[in-house]
Amino acid sequence: MPKKSAAKSAVSASAPPAIRPIKKLMVANRSEIAIRVMRAATELGIRTVGIYAQEDRFCPHRFKADEAYELNKDKGPLGAYLDVEGIVTLAKEKGVDAIHPGYGFLSENPDFSKACEKAGIIFIGPDPKILTMMGDKTAARNVARKLNVPILEGTDEPVSDRKEAIAVAKKIGFPLIIKAAFGGGGRGMRIVREAKDLEKLLDEAQTEAERAFGNGAVFLEKFVGKAKHIEVQILADKHGTVLHLHERDCSVQRRHQKVIEQAPSYGVKQEIIDGLCDAAVKLAEEVKYTHAGTVEFLVDHETGEWYFIEMNPRIQVEHTVTEEITSIDIVRSQILIAQGYQMHQEPLGLPPQEKIEKSGFAIQCRITTEDPENAFTPDFGRILNYRSPGGFGVRLDGALGATNAVVTPYYDSMLVKMTVFARTYQQALDRMDRGLREFRIRGVKTNIPFLMNVVHHPDFKTGQATTRFIDNNPDLLKFTARKDRATKLLNYLADTIVNGNPFAKGHKPEKPFTAPPIPKYDHRIAPVKGTKDLLTEMGPEKFCKDWVARQKRLLLTDTTMRDAHQSLLATRMRTFDMLAVADAVARRTPNLFSLEMWGGATFDVSMRFLREDPWERLRQIRAKVPNILLQMLFRGSNAVGYTNYPDNVVKGFIKHAAQNGMDIFRIFDSLNYLPNLKAAMEAVREDTTSICEGTLCYTGDILDPKRDKYDLQYYVRLAKELEKMGAHMLCIKDMAGLVRPFAAKKLVKALKDEVGLPIHFHTHDTSGLNASSYLEASLAGVDVVDAAISSLSGGTSQPNLNSLVAAMQHTPRDTGLDPEALQEFSDYWAAVRAFYKPFDTAEPYGTAEVYLHEMPGGQYTNLKEQAIGMGLGPRWPEIAHAYAEVNQLCGDIVKVTPSSKVVGDLAIECVARGVKPADIFNLTGTKWSKDVTSMFEGWLGEPFYGMEANKAADSRKKWNKLADAIVGKDGKRIKGRPGTHAAKINLADVRAELKGKLKKDPTEDDVWSYLMYPDVFLKFADFRKAHGDVSVLPTPAYYYGLRDKEEIHISLEEGKTLFVRLLNMTEPDQNGQQTAIFELNGYPRHTTVTNKALAKNAVTKAKADPADSTQVGAPMPGMVASIAVSVGQKVKEGETLLTLEAMKMFAAVASPTAGTVIEICVKIGESVESKDLLVRLVK
Repeated sequence: MPKKSAAKSAVSASAPPAIRPIKKLMVANRSEIAIRVMRAATELGIRTVGIYAQEDRFCPHRFKADEAYELNKDKGPLGAYLDVEGIVTLAKEKGVDAIHPGYGFLSENPDFSKACEKAGIIFIGPDPKILTMMGDKTAARNVARKLNVPILEGTDEPVSDRKEAIAVAKKIGFPLIIKAAFGGGGRGMRIVREAKDLEKLLDEAQTEAERAFGNGAVFLEKFVGKAKHIEVQILADKHGTVLHLHERDCSVQRRHQKVIEQAPSYGVKQEIIDGLCDAAVKLAEEVKYTHAGTVEFLVDHETGEWYFIEMNPRIQVEHTVTEEITSIDIVRSQILIAQGYQMHQEPLGLPPQEKIEKSGFAIQCRITTEDPENAFTPDFGRILNYRSPGGFGVRLDGALGATNAVVTPYYDSMLVKMTVFARTYQQALDRMDRGLREFRIRGVKTNIPFLMNVVHHPDFKTGQATTRFIDNNPDLLKFTARKDRATKLLNYLADTIVNGNPFAKGHKPEKPFTAPPIPKYDHRIAPVKGTKDLLTEMGPEKFCKDWVARQKRLLLTDTTMRDAHQSLLATRMRTFDMLAVADAVARRTPNLFSLEMWGGATFDVSMRFLREDPWERLRQIRAKVPNILLQMLFRGSNAVGYTNYPDNVVKGFIKHAAQNGMDIFRIFDSLNYLPNLKAAMEAVREDTTSICEGTLCYTGDILDPKRDKYDLQYYVRLAKELEKMGAHMLCIKDMAGLVRPFAAKKLVKALKDEVGLPIHFHTHDTSGLNASSYLEASLAGVDVVDAAISSLSGGTSQPNLNSLVAAMQHTPRDTGLDPEALQEFSDYWAAVRAFYKPFDTAEPYGTAEVYLHEMPGGQYTNLKEQAIGMGLGPRWPEIAHAYAEVNQLCGDIVKVTPSSKVVGDLAIECVARGVKPADIFNLTGTKWSKDVTSMFEGWLGEPFYGMEANKAADSRKKWNKLADAIVGKDGKRIKGRPGTHAAKINLADVRAELKGKLKKDPTEDDVWSYLMYPDVFLKFADFRKAHGDVSVLPTPAYYYGLRDKEEIHISLEEGKTLFVRLLNMTEPDQNGQQTAIFELNGYPRHTTVTNKALAKNAVTKAKADPADSTQVGAPMPGMVASIAVSVGQKVKEGETLLTLEAMKMFAAVASPTAGTVIEICVKIGESVESKDLLVRLVK
């Protein structure tokens, strides 16, 4: 138990003060402390009066008061609360009996106390003499000396003169601390570690003190580095009785402002606490102190020595923790003491010192609107959503904590204080953690992430935190990104409603969509074993040879989740629609061979147009379909990109994809240059347990003797080489749908005879004939074919899976798939397809034109989209013919992405330039796109690989002629496998580079996405940072926003659902701003968005270019408090240009470089936003 300090009653020469009843009490303060005082007064039956500055007219303390009056608006937002004459005059006019000053502002100003006394108004606090003595920190030090209470060396008198302060500082030595002489709360306080920083920090401290307390005087004292800040709460009546209410630990501070306070202290020896409490009582008795006060000490954490710092003659922000452990209402006690009541008699009735409770532990966190990720820059604006914690042991003292409240830049950034109480210190920590997690504050940044880091830090949890705790632990400033998912999604929806989705081509649905019928399934039953389970049990070699190759039934791959929609809808299909049906697919069609659902063009498009993470799609489908093989398209040395990558990148990508759920890698080369498959095939076999599907790409017509270079033997040679390279399966990739039915039978039979691998056949139904190719191939013994659910089949997509299943029924090759389930899937996809109308541009019929241009199905829709985007949509027939001509100029090459893309780019560039493909040879010196030139430089490999030399001779001649025209006869060329020429990529360097760009540690997903598509990924990362994961939005909402009064539900994760309804959209204001009023989970939420079409003419302030050191931008939002330079003035690097003020915090803006001021873009008193241009320099 602590040593008890006897409460003494000083004998007064005069009679005890008579009771002066208070009927009407004014609080000369604002926000949280004003409300705290009003609550205590109301409990005592006292009428309350509030005051407010014009800028503060919406602060809730005004509404809490029984009466509230505006202060002199000419004084400004802060000056109004410092206007002694105006406040006292107002109080007198309104019949106020007493004034409570709260903390800050005039709470320690003896002139204010005198003015109240002169006006016959009770000042709830010490009398002017005591305020002068103890509020003046110099006088307080003298009292401490008299009582032999240890103090720190420093100035005895306030210092106002700058030269005098500099001279005194040099005598004291460094480090030292500058403190405001007439106020506290960390205002006007700076630590000076070296002599060279003294002048700058002194100027800042005095300016801040002048503005905060009306007096710029400071004093200086020696700074103790490793110290605990312990303070003792004092309560004294007007009859000479002094009590201490035990100690508080306020060591956790930032910028000398307390952040977290607790009572009692934890980890400080009891004999030290006893000494502090005794000293505090002695000091209070010596000066005949009255009311509430705090005596503050520094305790050297290493030696145990302690020093008196100062006495704050007012209520403290952190008084709440003391109230919790003592059960004493300090503010109520203040009011009763002011009326003259005695400490131990009712209505005060406090127990004697030895019976003052010290029960349990209380911790207080100050929730402020500061951004801890941006140097705690004050944030202000409208609170879009506010949800506070509660429950057992949680106390909230606040004011502005409410949805739609506006945080202004003029005042302290504290939003609310949360105090928790528990029986033990650890329970209090757990309760604080819980409370912080329960807060939901949107619209302004808060310091909650920082507070959570502090609460979890081992030093804080063991009572070892000192005043340098925050400075010495930079990890406290490393944060887990705040999700804030609802706000981000609402912002996206609002923007889409107003400005449209930039990729929806301006399409607006005429009527609401019909909800797709989700196929039925029993979620209680786990999916039965399928091909994935067999692969896991058998391994890839045995699975392919002993199971796939021995199946009598025709195995089917469903391409609906990738190539089907790629070919029909230009890869715009979203994960949302795939996941909705995935559970049913796993349970009702477990005998599918595989699902093609990843890779190829869908990888970059998911980030580019859908703003989705392709890796998340892979993992999510894997989780819902654990029993069926997942299959991807892999472009050999191009991976899922359009450029050539070194081997370590190719192998690393495959390994990461396999780890995330990929089972079949269909590896191909766009020119059938098989050396390009080497690294990828090795990676699948050596680094994964997945299936390596070696692929030959089909072009030409093996039935046409005139096109003999792509004859049957050509494909057999390639197939045999793939088998030697280690393929587990062989794929015939007919990307344009050129394998005619009888050619299919001939090709499959020959490969079956020559190669000992299962054969997987992929084609497109562009001609409308290719289901027949599958039927003929099945007769020849093909093992697996690719098909699409009927409502997404046909045309440039794959043949109809439903019809194929029906055709195979009652035959030896019956697929065993359930036609009823497939029909339900088709009904679902038919309804979903309507969502994608802007992209559904393929002809709804087959066409033999494909045999002319030989354009791959996937490229057909994508190239058409590209043409429309360039304004060339009406000239599509020209582009199709140009495509065929360019192919012949190339020597009739294999055309698959990316080689097909090059042919398409050349064709569309010719049409756009108004030239025929044959004119390319006359356009020497023309700059072609990078993809075009890189192919002819050899970066995609060599065309006509594996072809008989005499048959390829004419084609090589054409190729070389066109290459000379594209890159020049003397242009750079490479030979052999491009992977050996590709620049080496150090993955550690890439991670470091990406960390710098993202400002966080990248995930492995990030690394591989960045390597494939650097610019696309970075734009995607920026979008996701701003708008969150939009893949959870229903597709109509993603593409078109919400209709008026439309409600959607958004599943953020398992068990977390948002219900969102659009209530109203306001008309644009003069700046083009519109407000979307949503209902989020039953509560209104306002989201403001700029109408881009209307805002083009709105006047906006210039922003500083961060890359240009001559443009000085605002480091934070705020108001220009002072300007230290003028146009034409020369400045040094680091010299102060001006000072910004925000929430009573002052920030000096220094020159980033030496130069001359050529323009000052702001004036004193002007409000600025972050990054606004302030000053222009010239070097």
